[in-house]
Amino acid sequence: MSRLRPSILLAVFALLLAPVAMAASAGPQLQAFFQPELTDAAYQQKAYAKVAGKWVQPGKKGVPAVGRKTVVQAVIGRDGKLVSVLVTTESGSKAWDDAALAAVKKAAPFAPLPKSFNPPTLDAHFHVAWVAGP
Repeated sequence: MSRLRPSILLAVFALLLAPVAMAASAGPQLQAFFQPELTDAAYQQKAYAKVAGKWVQPGKKGVPAVGRKTVVQAVIGRDGKLVSVLVTTESGSKAWDDAALAAVKKAAPFAPLPKSFNPPTLDAHFHVAWVAGP
């Protein structure tokens, strides 16, 4: 029976540390969604990369709870300039929301809209979430 105790203690210890390990491996995740008429994958990738390159994560106190996200809606004009930008979903952390909004604003101007895209503006939604690691 004494041989089982160290194994049981180790298992209990591992279970107690699991939430700490998950929190330590959490990180930001950016996703971009574009209106369906935009089928140009290269344009989508470039817009995503511009926003990702401008993302500056707030300090530990500015991180929202795991699974929470900010959604920033951007309207991009034919010339690539922002027509409008606003936070449509808040994460529960003002610092996180402000950082997401700032990343989209700083990424502008974007490339001009592709000639194959007919509407005068493009709606893009940038989701910045705090997610648990694998």
